[in-house]
Formats: sequence, structure tokens, C-alpha cells
Amino acid sequence: MPAKGVTVMTKRFHNPLHSYPHSHPQNRRAFLLGAASAGAALSQFPLPGIITPALAGGFAPTQSMRGGANNYRPNAPLVDRLGSGFWVSGTVRRAGDGVPLEGVRIQIWAATTLGGEREPRNHGSVLTAADGSFRLEMEQIVPNFGQPHAHLAYDDGAYETVFLRPVMPSAEDTSVSTDFVLAPA
Repeated sequence: MPAKGVTVMTKRFHNPLHSYPHSHPQNRRAFLLGAASAGAALSQFPLPGIITPALAGGFAPTQSMRGGANNYRPNAPLVDRLGSGFWVSGTVRRAGDGVPLEGVRIQIWAATTLGGEREPRNHGSVLTAADGSFRLEMEQIVPNFGQPHAHLAYDDGAYETVFLRPVMPSAEDTSVSTDFVLAPA
């Protein structure tokens, strides 16, 4: 018995999980949260045939960057170097399994001490090595529109075209590195 002057109010608790999924929003929410959790678990421990091949090994395709195609010139010539003192490097892998891609042509251009991005002496291509790596020495990159950056592209057709525009933290940097993960075209 409650103390004199104390009113006890009781309310029966209704558990929404004891209803059908369509009868309570909380139950639908619980169902959706459970499904999302299951999906997250499957992405960590994929089952064969359920996850798409491009993501099966964890190597998602690289997306083109805004501004990456600025001042692009198709079929830039293969070069050994475009100057000295600054290195552009990276790797190229296949989406899905991450296998390094050999013999892939990567185009590189930038504004350097030789001139702007449109300067032909600042455009060239290199081929990747057996381990998927590429490297090109060029003149020092200088800020263009306030940012020191390079442009890199893959556009040979066997894989989806990708344009990258990595920005350097400082105009004093003497290298920039970026990686490509290419999806079949």
C-alpha cells in the first residue's frame, strides 16, 4: 500500500517488438536497423556471389576529381622526363582484386617553372612498371589559381577514364603521389 496522500499511477508497457512489422513504426525501424547491421557485417565478411566483383577484394574504383581534366591534351607523348627537381609518382591497380597493372599509360601535366598547364613542355605520359608503379621527374610545380597541383589521367579505353587533380599542401613540396584503381570499361 502506498503512503497516505501518494497516488500511484500505473501504465501497462507495450513492447512494439511483440507486434507485426507493419503495425508499429518502431518495429519497422528495428527491422531496418537489423537489416543495415547485417549488410555491414556482410561487407566485412563477404559471401561469394553476393558482393559485386568490383568491390569483392576491397579495391573500389577511383573516381575522377573535379577539375582533373582541365587543359587535358589527348595522347600526350611518352617521355622519360619533363625537367628536374620534382617527382610525380603513384600506382595503378585493378578494381576488385587490386592486382597491379603493368604497361598502363598515365598522362601527367601541371603548371611548372617552364610555364602554365597549356605549355606543351609540361605534358607527358609514362607507362607503369610490373608492380603497377609509375614515376616522372619534371620541373618544380608552381601554384595555379592559388593551389600547387598536378593533373594525372588514364584514358586508354580498356578501363574507365579517370582524371585526378591532387593538390599539394605547400608550393615548397618537391613531390606528389597519387594512386589509381581502375574499373574495366
